[in-house]
Amino acid sequence: MTLTICIGASGSGKTTFLNDVHKFHKCTYIRQYHNLRPYIKVSAIPNFDPTQLPYWDIYIREKKDSSIIVGGTIGGQFMPGLSGGQRKMLLFELICQRTSIQENLLIVLDEPFAGVTDDFVPYIIERLNQMRMKHNILLVTNDHVEALKKMADNTVTVSAIDRSSVNINGRDGVNRELALLAMSIGDEYSSTTNNQDMKFFRKVELSKTGGLPKIFINAMIAFGLFIATFWDSASGSEALVVIAGGLVTFCALHPYILQIVDWRIYMLEEAEALLHSSRSMNKFLKSSLFILLLFILSGIQFLCINVVLGTLTSAKYFIGFLSDNFSDASVVLCLGLFTDLSAEEVQIIGSMKMLFTIFFSTTFSPGAGVPGLNGLRYITPRFYLWCMLPGVGDYMEGCPADNLLVYLVMSALLIPYLFAVYAVAREAHTTLQSMKKQSSRRKWIKSAEYKELQHELFSENALANLKQFSSLSMGGSFEYHVSYSID
Repeated sequence: MTLTICIGASGSGKTTFLNDVHKFHKCTYIRQYHNLRPYIKVSAIPNFDPTQLPYWDIYIREKKDSSIIVGGTIGGQFMPGLSGGQRKMLLFELICQRTSIQENLLIVLDEPFAGVTDDFVPYIIERLNQMRMKHNILLVTNDHVEALKKMADNTVTVSAIDRSSVNINGRDGVNRELALLAMSIGDEYSSTTNNQDMKFFRKVELSKTGGLPKIFINAMIAFGLFIATFWDSASGSEALVVIAGGLVTFCALHPYILQIVDWRIYMLEEAEALLHSSRSMNKFLKSSLFILLLFILSGIQFLCINVVLGTLTSAKYFIGFLSDNFSDASVVLCLGLFTDLSAEEVQIIGSMKMLFTIFFSTTFSPGAGVPGLNGLRYITPRFYLWCMLPGVGDYMEGCPADNLLVYLVMSALLIPYLFAVYAVAREAHTTLQSMKKQSSRRKWIKSAEYKELQHELFSENALANLKQFSSLSMGGSFEYHVSYSID
Protein backbone atom coordinates (compact mmCIF):
# COMPACT_ATOMS: atom_id res chain seq x y z
CA MET A 1 0.00 0.00 0.00
CA THR A 2 1.06 3.65 -0.06
CA LEU A 3 2.22 6.31 2.40
CA THR A 4 1.74 9.88 1.18
CA ILE A 5 2.83 12.94 3.14
CA CYS A 6 1.47 16.44 2.67
CA ILE A 7 3.85 19.28 3.49
CA GLY A 8 3.91 23.06 3.17
CA ALA A 9 4.46 26.24 5.10
CA SER A 10 2.32 27.13 8.11
CA GLY A 11 -1.00 28.49 6.89
CA SER A 12 -0.60 27.02 3.41
CA GLY A 13 -3.72 24.86 3.79
CA LYS A 14 -2.40 21.41 4.70
CA THR A 15 -5.22 20.65 7.13
CA THR A 16 -7.73 22.12 4.67
CA PHE A 17 -6.38 19.67 2.09
CA LEU A 18 -7.03 16.76 4.48
CA ASN A 19 -10.51 18.11 5.25
CA ASP A 20 -11.28 18.12 1.54
CA VAL A 21 -10.04 14.53 1.17
CA HIS A 22 -12.42 13.65 3.98
CA LYS A 23 -15.29 15.38 2.14
CA PHE A 24 -14.44 13.68 -1.16
CA HIS A 25 -14.16 10.19 0.23
CA LYS A 26 -15.08 7.93 3.09
CA CYS A 27 -11.97 7.50 5.20
CA THR A 28 -10.65 7.21 8.72
CA TYR A 29 -9.75 10.81 9.52
CA ILE A 30 -7.76 11.53 12.67
CA ARG A 31 -7.47 15.20 13.60
CA GLN A 32 -4.42 16.82 15.11
CA TYR A 33 -6.10 17.07 18.50
CA HIS A 34 -9.25 15.20 19.38
CA ASN A 35 -11.57 16.39 22.10
CA LEU A 36 -12.55 13.62 24.49
CA ARG A 37 -14.97 13.51 27.37
CA PRO A 38 -12.77 14.09 30.43
CA TYR A 39 -14.41 11.39 32.51
CA ILE A 40 -13.49 8.50 30.18
CA LYS A 41 -11.24 5.94 31.86
CA VAL A 42 -8.70 4.20 29.65
CA SER A 43 -9.77 0.87 31.09
CA ALA A 44 -13.36 1.47 29.87
CA ILE A 45 -12.44 1.73 26.15
CA PRO A 46 -13.75 -1.41 24.40
CA ASN A 47 -11.48 -3.62 22.29
CA PHE A 48 -8.32 -1.81 23.33
CA ASP A 49 -5.13 -3.17 24.87
CA PRO A 50 -3.41 -0.21 26.59
CA THR A 51 -0.40 -2.34 27.56
CA GLN A 52 0.92 -1.81 24.02
CA LEU A 53 1.37 1.91 24.74
CA PRO A 54 4.91 3.17 25.33
CA TYR A 55 5.80 3.32 29.03
CA TRP A 56 2.53 1.71 30.09
CA ASP A 57 4.52 -0.47 32.50
CA ILE A 58 5.30 2.72 34.44
CA TYR A 59 1.58 3.31 34.97
CA ILE A 60 1.17 -0.28 36.13
CA ARG A 61 4.00 0.07 38.63
CA GLU A 62 2.40 3.24 39.93
CA LYS A 63 -0.95 1.39 40.08
CA LYS A 64 -2.71 3.92 37.86
CA ASP A 65 -3.62 1.66 34.98
CA SER A 66 -7.30 1.38 35.92
CA SER A 67 -7.85 4.94 37.14
CA ILE A 68 -6.33 7.11 34.40
CA ILE A 69 -8.93 9.53 33.08
CA VAL A 70 -8.57 10.99 29.61
CA GLY A 71 -8.00 14.72 30.20
CA GLY A 72 -9.92 17.61 28.68
CA THR A 73 -12.60 20.16 29.45
CA ILE A 74 -16.38 19.97 29.35
CA GLY A 75 -18.98 22.28 30.79
CA GLY A 76 -16.24 24.64 31.96
CA GLN A 77 -14.73 22.03 34.30
CA PHE A 78 -11.20 20.64 34.12
CA MET A 79 -10.34 17.07 34.94
CA PRO A 80 -6.72 15.92 35.40
CA GLY A 81 -5.61 12.99 33.28
CA LEU A 82 -3.31 12.19 30.41
CA SER A 83 -1.18 14.95 28.95
CA GLY A 84 -1.76 16.04 25.36
CA GLY A 85 1.10 13.89 24.08
CA GLN A 86 -0.03 10.84 26.05
CA ARG A 87 -3.58 11.29 24.80
CA LYS A 88 -2.32 11.44 21.21
CA MET A 89 -0.33 8.24 21.77
CA LEU A 90 -3.41 6.57 23.22
CA LEU A 91 -5.53 7.47 20.18
CA PHE A 92 -2.76 6.57 17.73
CA GLU A 93 -2.33 3.13 19.32
CA LEU A 94 -6.10 2.68 19.38
CA ILE A 95 -6.26 3.39 15.63
CA CYS A 96 -3.45 0.91 14.95
CA GLN A 97 -5.19 -1.82 16.90
CA ARG A 98 -8.65 -1.24 15.45
CA THR A 99 -7.50 -0.96 11.82
CA SER A 100 -5.23 -4.03 12.02
CA ILE A 101 -8.23 -6.34 11.58
CA GLN A 102 -9.22 -4.77 8.22
CA GLU A 103 -7.53 -4.07 4.89
CA ASN A 104 -7.57 -1.45 2.12
CA LEU A 105 -8.56 1.47 4.32
CA LEU A 106 -7.74 5.12 3.63
CA ILE A 107 -6.29 6.52 6.86
CA VAL A 108 -5.83 10.29 7.00
CA LEU A 109 -3.67 11.67 9.84
CA ASP A 110 -3.23 15.34 10.71
CA GLU A 111 0.13 16.02 12.42
CA PRO A 112 0.69 12.65 14.16
CA PHE A 113 3.98 13.96 15.59
CA ALA A 114 2.62 17.23 17.01
CA GLY A 115 2.71 17.51 20.78
CA VAL A 116 4.82 14.40 21.37
CA THR A 117 8.44 14.27 22.49
CA ASP A 118 11.27 12.78 20.44
CA ASP A 119 11.29 9.55 22.44
CA PHE A 120 7.88 8.69 20.95
CA VAL A 121 9.01 9.22 17.33
CA PRO A 122 10.42 5.67 16.77
CA TYR A 123 7.18 4.23 18.11
CA ILE A 124 5.07 6.31 15.68
CA ILE A 125 7.29 5.47 12.70
CA GLU A 126 7.15 1.77 13.54
CA ARG A 127 3.37 1.87 13.72
CA LEU A 128 3.13 3.81 10.43
CA ASN A 129 5.22 1.14 8.71
CA GLN A 130 2.95 -1.55 10.12
CA MET A 131 -0.20 0.25 9.00
CA ARG A 132 1.06 0.93 5.47
CA MET A 133 1.37 -2.81 4.89
CA LYS A 134 -2.43 -3.04 4.76
CA HIS A 135 -3.70 0.50 4.21
CA ASN A 136 -3.18 3.68 2.23
CA ILE A 137 -2.03 6.45 4.55
CA LEU A 138 -2.14 10.20 3.93
CA LEU A 139 -0.66 12.42 6.61
CA VAL A 140 0.19 16.07 7.18
CA THR A 141 3.33 16.96 9.07
CA ASN A 142 5.56 19.86 10.01
CA ASP A 143 7.85 17.68 12.12
CA HIS A 144 10.51 15.16 11.07
CA VAL A 145 9.82 16.02 7.44
CA GLU A 146 13.09 14.66 6.04
CA ALA A 147 12.76 11.33 7.84
CA LEU A 148 9.21 10.95 6.55
CA LYS A 149 10.19 11.92 2.99
CA LYS A 150 12.63 9.01 2.95
CA MET A 151 9.98 6.49 3.98
CA ALA A 152 7.09 8.03 1.99
CA ASP A 153 5.96 6.85 -1.44
CA ASN A 154 4.59 10.27 -2.42
CA THR A 155 5.02 13.87 -1.34
CA VAL A 156 2.26 16.45 -1.88
CA THR A 157 3.26 20.09 -1.41
CA VAL A 158 0.55 22.72 -0.96
CA SER A 159 1.07 26.45 -1.31
CA ALA A 160 -0.60 29.42 0.35
CA ILE A 161 -0.19 31.41 -2.89
CA ASP A 162 -1.82 29.01 -5.36
CA ARG A 163 -4.77 27.18 -3.82
CA SER A 164 -6.00 25.79 -7.16
CA SER A 165 -3.07 23.41 -7.73
CA VAL A 166 -0.55 21.30 -5.80
CA ASN A 167 2.91 19.82 -6.37
CA ILE A 168 3.02 16.02 -6.44
CA ASN A 169 6.41 14.29 -6.39
CA GLY A 170 8.04 17.37 -7.91
CA ARG A 171 5.44 17.89 -10.62
CA ASP A 172 3.98 21.39 -10.38
CA GLY A 173 0.55 22.57 -11.46
CA VAL A 174 -1.50 19.45 -10.67
CA ASN A 175 -5.14 20.48 -10.40
CA ARG A 176 -6.14 20.39 -6.75
CA GLU A 177 -9.53 18.77 -7.29
CA LEU A 178 -7.98 16.15 -9.55
CA ALA A 179 -5.34 15.40 -6.91
CA LEU A 180 -8.00 15.05 -4.22
CA LEU A 181 -9.96 12.56 -6.31
CA ALA A 182 -6.90 10.60 -7.39
CA MET A 183 -5.56 9.98 -3.92
CA SER A 184 -8.95 9.13 -2.38
CA ILE A 185 -8.37 5.40 -2.62
CA GLY A 186 -9.37 2.98 0.08
CA ASP A 187 -12.32 2.19 2.28
CA GLU A 188 -13.62 3.53 5.57
CA TYR A 189 -13.17 1.72 8.86
CA SER A 190 -16.38 -0.13 9.60
CA SER A 191 -17.67 -1.64 12.79
CA THR A 192 -21.14 -2.61 13.82
CA THR A 193 -22.62 -1.40 17.07
CA ASN A 194 -22.59 -4.14 19.68
CA ASN A 195 -23.05 -4.75 23.38
CA GLN A 196 -19.56 -3.48 24.12
CA ASP A 197 -20.49 -0.04 22.81
CA MET A 198 -23.57 0.00 25.03
CA LYS A 199 -21.45 -1.14 27.98
CA PHE A 200 -18.97 1.65 27.21
CA PHE A 201 -21.78 4.24 27.22
CA ARG A 202 -23.03 2.95 30.56
CA LYS A 203 -19.56 2.98 32.11
CA VAL A 204 -18.90 6.53 30.97
CA GLU A 205 -22.25 8.29 31.34
CA LEU A 206 -23.47 6.53 34.48
CA SER A 207 -20.17 6.73 36.32
CA LYS A 208 -19.81 8.91 39.40
CA THR A 209 -17.70 11.32 37.32
CA GLY A 210 -20.24 11.44 34.49
CA GLY A 211 -22.28 14.26 35.99
CA LEU A 212 -25.54 12.54 36.93
CA PRO A 213 -24.77 12.15 40.68
CA LYS A 214 -24.14 15.90 40.93
CA ILE A 215 -27.41 16.60 39.11
CA PHE A 216 -29.36 14.52 41.63
CA ILE A 217 -27.55 16.02 44.64
CA ASN A 218 -28.34 19.51 43.34
CA ALA A 219 -31.97 18.50 42.75
CA MET A 220 -32.34 17.07 46.26
CA ILE A 221 -31.00 20.26 47.84
CA ALA A 222 -33.21 22.49 45.66
CA PHE A 223 -36.40 20.50 46.25
CA GLY A 224 -35.59 20.27 49.96
CA LEU A 225 -35.54 24.06 50.12
CA PHE A 226 -38.74 24.12 48.04
CA ILE A 227 -40.53 21.93 50.60
CA ALA A 228 -39.21 23.98 53.50
CA THR A 229 -40.26 27.33 52.05
CA PHE A 230 -43.64 26.27 50.61
CA TRP A 231 -44.61 23.98 53.47
CA ASP A 232 -48.31 23.95 54.34
CA SER A 233 -49.38 26.05 51.36
CA ALA A 234 -53.08 26.87 51.42
CA SER A 235 -55.60 25.72 48.84
CA GLY A 236 -55.91 28.35 46.13
CA SER A 237 -52.15 28.92 45.80
CA GLU A 238 -51.75 26.19 43.18
CA ALA A 239 -50.52 28.58 40.46
CA LEU A 240 -47.73 29.96 42.65
CA VAL A 241 -46.61 26.52 43.86
CA VAL A 242 -46.66 25.02 40.34
CA ILE A 243 -44.60 27.92 38.93
CA ALA A 244 -42.05 27.54 41.73
CA GLY A 245 -41.86 23.77 41.25
CA GLY A 246 -41.32 24.17 37.52
CA LEU A 247 -38.49 26.65 38.09
CA VAL A 248 -36.79 24.30 40.55
CA THR A 249 -37.00 21.45 38.03
CA PHE A 250 -35.55 23.65 35.30
CA CYS A 251 -32.67 24.79 37.52
CA ALA A 252 -31.93 21.20 38.52
CA LEU A 253 -31.84 20.08 34.88
CA HIS A 254 -30.03 23.15 33.53
CA PRO A 255 -26.43 21.95 34.17
CA TYR A 256 -27.18 18.83 32.11
CA ILE A 257 -28.71 20.99 29.37
CA LEU A 258 -25.64 23.25 29.25
CA GLN A 259 -23.23 20.42 28.43
CA ILE A 260 -25.32 18.76 25.70
CA VAL A 261 -23.56 20.53 22.78
CA ASP A 262 -20.09 19.85 24.20
CA TRP A 263 -21.10 16.23 24.64
CA ARG A 264 -22.19 15.97 21.00
CA ILE A 265 -18.96 17.52 19.70
CA TYR A 266 -16.75 15.36 21.90
CA MET A 267 -18.67 12.18 21.13
CA LEU A 268 -18.43 12.70 17.36
CA GLU A 269 -14.68 13.37 17.58
CA GLU A 270 -14.27 10.25 19.72
CA ALA A 271 -16.04 8.25 17.03
CA GLU A 272 -13.69 9.68 14.38
CA ALA A 273 -10.75 8.57 16.54
CA LEU A 274 -12.35 5.07 16.68
CA LEU A 275 -12.84 5.27 20.44
CA HIS A 276 -16.25 3.79 19.69
CA SER A 277 -18.32 3.22 16.56
CA SER A 278 -21.77 4.22 17.70
CA ARG A 279 -22.59 7.81 16.74
CA SER A 280 -26.29 7.19 16.16
CA MET A 281 -26.64 4.77 19.04
CA ASN A 282 -24.87 7.17 21.41
CA LYS A 283 -27.21 9.99 20.40
CA PHE A 284 -30.19 7.71 20.92
CA LEU A 285 -28.92 6.58 24.32
CA LYS A 286 -28.12 10.15 25.37
CA SER A 287 -31.62 11.25 24.31
CA SER A 288 -33.14 8.37 26.27
CA LEU A 289 -31.05 9.23 29.32
CA PHE A 290 -32.05 12.89 29.01
CA ILE A 291 -35.75 11.99 28.84
CA LEU A 292 -35.40 9.54 31.74
CA LEU A 293 -33.74 12.26 33.84
CA LEU A 294 -36.54 14.66 32.91
CA PHE A 295 -39.12 12.01 33.86
CA ILE A 296 -37.50 11.46 37.27
CA LEU A 297 -37.19 15.18 38.03
CA SER A 298 -40.80 15.76 36.95
CA GLY A 299 -41.84 12.94 39.29
CA ILE A 300 -39.93 14.56 42.15
CA GLN A 301 -41.60 17.87 41.29
CA PHE A 302 -45.03 16.20 41.37
CA LEU A 303 -44.34 14.58 44.76
CA CYS A 304 -42.93 17.75 46.33
CA ILE A 305 -45.85 19.88 45.15
CA ASN A 306 -48.27 17.46 46.74
CA VAL A 307 -46.23 17.32 49.94
CA VAL A 308 -46.66 21.07 50.43
CA LEU A 309 -50.11 21.42 48.85
CA GLY A 310 -51.97 18.11 48.55
CA THR A 311 -54.60 19.19 46.00
CA LEU A 312 -52.94 18.01 42.75
CA THR A 313 -52.64 14.29 43.42
CA SER A 314 -54.25 13.08 40.18
CA ALA A 315 -51.93 11.42 37.63
CA LYS A 316 -53.06 13.96 35.03
CA TYR A 317 -51.07 16.63 36.86
CA PHE A 318 -47.91 14.55 36.67
CA ILE A 319 -48.48 14.18 32.93
CA GLY A 320 -49.02 17.93 32.77
CA PHE A 321 -45.77 18.73 34.63
CA LEU A 322 -43.81 16.23 32.50
CA SER A 323 -45.27 17.56 29.23
CA ASP A 324 -44.55 21.17 30.20
CA ASN A 325 -40.93 20.37 31.18
CA PHE A 326 -40.41 18.26 28.06
CA SER A 327 -41.72 21.00 25.78
CA ASP A 328 -39.09 23.47 27.01
CA ALA A 329 -36.23 20.94 27.12
CA SER A 330 -36.97 19.27 23.76
CA VAL A 331 -35.68 22.27 21.80
CA VAL A 332 -32.23 21.98 23.37
CA LEU A 333 -32.30 18.20 23.04
CA CYS A 334 -33.13 18.26 19.32
CA LEU A 335 -30.85 21.13 18.33
CA GLY A 336 -28.03 20.24 20.72
CA LEU A 337 -27.71 16.59 19.66
CA PHE A 338 -28.93 16.45 16.08
CA THR A 339 -27.65 19.65 14.45
CA ASP A 340 -24.27 21.36 14.06
CA LEU A 341 -25.34 24.52 15.88
CA SER A 342 -22.99 26.02 18.46
CA ALA A 343 -23.74 26.06 22.18
CA GLU A 344 -24.62 29.76 22.02
CA GLU A 345 -27.05 29.26 19.14
CA VAL A 346 -28.74 26.33 20.87
CA GLN A 347 -29.11 28.30 24.11
CA ILE A 348 -30.49 31.36 22.30
CA ILE A 349 -33.13 29.36 20.44
CA GLY A 350 -33.92 27.37 23.59
CA SER A 351 -34.45 30.55 25.62
CA MET A 352 -36.67 31.94 22.85
CA LYS A 353 -38.89 28.88 23.19
CA MET A 354 -39.16 29.45 26.94
CA LEU A 355 -39.97 33.13 26.45
CA PHE A 356 -42.58 32.13 23.89
CA THR A 357 -44.16 29.85 26.48
CA ILE A 358 -44.21 32.66 29.06
CA PHE A 359 -45.67 35.23 26.67
CA PHE A 360 -48.42 33.11 25.16
CA SER A 361 -49.51 30.61 27.79
CA THR A 362 -49.81 32.38 31.15
CA THR A 363 -52.23 35.25 30.48
CA PHE A 364 -55.00 34.89 33.06
CA SER A 365 -56.82 38.05 31.90
CA PRO A 366 -59.58 37.24 29.40
CA GLY A 367 -59.21 39.18 26.16
CA ALA A 368 -55.63 40.33 26.88
CA GLY A 369 -53.08 40.42 24.07
CA VAL A 370 -53.07 41.48 20.42
CA PRO A 371 -55.98 39.81 18.59
CA GLY A 372 -54.77 36.82 16.58
CA LEU A 373 -51.38 36.76 18.26
CA ASN A 374 -52.79 35.62 21.57
CA GLY A 375 -54.19 32.56 19.79
CA LEU A 376 -50.68 31.11 19.79
CA ARG A 377 -51.27 30.05 23.37
CA TYR A 378 -53.10 27.01 22.01
CA ILE A 379 -49.85 25.41 20.84
CA THR A 380 -48.17 25.60 24.27
CA PRO A 381 -48.69 22.78 26.78
CA ARG A 382 -48.52 25.20 29.71
CA PHE A 383 -51.77 26.83 28.60
CA TYR A 384 -53.58 23.51 28.98
CA LEU A 385 -51.78 22.91 32.30
CA TRP A 386 -53.20 26.19 33.63
CA CYS A 387 -56.62 25.14 32.37
CA MET A 388 -56.32 21.97 34.50
CA LEU A 389 -55.46 23.75 37.76
CA PRO A 390 -58.39 24.16 40.19
CA GLY A 391 -59.38 27.80 40.61
CA VAL A 392 -57.09 28.89 37.73
CA GLY A 393 -58.86 27.33 34.76
CA ASP A 394 -61.98 29.31 35.58
CA TYR A 395 -60.14 32.54 34.71
CA MET A 396 -58.51 31.23 31.53
CA GLU A 397 -60.02 32.14 28.17
CA GLY A 398 -60.61 29.42 25.59
CA CYS A 399 -59.94 26.30 27.64
CA PRO A 400 -61.21 23.18 25.81
CA ALA A 401 -64.22 21.53 27.40
CA ASP A 402 -63.09 18.03 26.45
CA ASN A 403 -59.85 16.14 25.74
CA LEU A 404 -57.79 18.62 27.71
CA LEU A 405 -55.07 16.08 28.50
CA VAL A 406 -54.85 15.00 24.84
CA TYR A 407 -54.29 18.59 23.70
CA LEU A 408 -51.64 19.04 26.38
CA VAL A 409 -49.63 15.99 25.29
CA MET A 410 -49.98 16.79 21.58
CA SER A 411 -48.73 20.34 22.09
CA ALA A 412 -45.73 19.00 24.05
CA LEU A 413 -44.80 16.77 21.09
CA LEU A 414 -45.08 19.62 18.56
CA ILE A 415 -41.38 20.58 18.68
CA PRO A 416 -40.05 17.01 18.11
CA TYR A 417 -42.56 16.56 15.28
CA LEU A 418 -41.52 19.78 13.53
CA PHE A 419 -37.85 18.91 14.00
CA ALA A 420 -38.39 15.46 12.48
CA VAL A 421 -39.99 17.07 9.41
CA TYR A 422 -37.03 19.47 9.16
CA ALA A 423 -34.52 16.63 9.50
CA VAL A 424 -36.14 14.64 6.68
CA ALA A 425 -36.17 17.71 4.41
CA ARG A 426 -32.52 18.49 5.25
CA GLU A 427 -31.46 14.92 4.48
CA ALA A 428 -33.26 15.02 1.12
CA HIS A 429 -31.58 18.34 0.25
CA THR A 430 -28.13 17.01 1.24
CA THR A 431 -28.64 13.89 -0.88
CA LEU A 432 -29.65 16.00 -3.89
CA GLN A 433 -26.62 18.27 -3.53
CA SER A 434 -24.36 15.24 -3.20
CA MET A 435 -25.71 13.74 -6.40
CA LYS A 436 -25.07 16.99 -8.28
CA LYS A 437 -21.46 17.20 -7.07
CA GLN A 438 -20.81 13.54 -7.84
CA SER A 439 -22.06 14.07 -11.38
CA SER A 440 -19.60 16.93 -11.97
CA ARG A 441 -16.67 14.91 -10.61
CA ARG A 442 -17.29 11.88 -12.81
CA LYS A 443 -15.81 13.93 -15.66
CA TRP A 444 -12.47 14.00 -13.86
CA ILE A 445 -12.58 10.27 -13.10
CA LYS A 446 -13.06 9.39 -16.78
CA SER A 447 -10.09 11.47 -17.88
CA ALA A 448 -6.73 9.97 -18.86
CA GLU A 449 -4.97 12.49 -16.62
CA TYR A 450 -6.81 11.07 -13.61
CA LYS A 451 -5.77 7.49 -14.33
CA GLU A 452 -2.19 8.54 -15.02
CA LEU A 453 -1.98 10.36 -11.69
CA GLN A 454 -3.42 7.41 -9.80
CA HIS A 455 -0.81 5.10 -11.29
CA GLU A 456 1.88 7.52 -10.18
CA LEU A 457 0.51 7.78 -6.63
CA PHE A 458 -0.23 4.12 -6.03
CA SER A 459 1.66 0.97 -6.77
CA GLU A 460 0.23 -1.59 -9.15
CA ASN A 461 -0.09 -3.96 -6.23
CA ALA A 462 -2.19 -1.46 -4.27
CA LEU A 463 -4.43 -0.81 -7.26
CA ALA A 464 -4.81 -4.53 -7.94
CA ASN A 465 -5.75 -5.21 -4.31
CA LEU A 466 -8.23 -2.39 -4.35
CA LYS A 467 -9.70 -3.52 -7.67
CA GLN A 468 -10.25 -7.03 -6.31
CA PHE A 469 -11.67 -5.73 -3.03
CA SER A 470 -14.01 -3.27 -4.74
CA SER A 471 -15.22 -5.84 -7.27
CA LEU A 472 -16.24 -8.09 -4.40
CA SER A 473 -17.87 -5.31 -2.39
CA MET A 474 -19.58 -3.53 -5.30
CA GLY A 475 -20.30 -6.62 -7.37
CA GLY A 476 -19.39 -5.02 -10.68
CA SER A 477 -16.88 -3.19 -12.82
CA PHE A 478 -14.05 -1.09 -11.48
CA GLU A 479 -11.92 1.66 -13.03
CA TYR A 480 -9.08 2.27 -10.59
CA HIS A 481 -11.34 4.26 -8.31
CA VAL A 482 -13.96 3.71 -5.68
CA SER A 483 -17.22 5.49 -5.10
CA TYR A 484 -16.88 8.60 -2.97
CA SER A 485 -19.25 10.49 -0.78
CA ILE A 486 -19.73 14.11 0.18
CA ASP A 487 -20.55 14.98 3.78
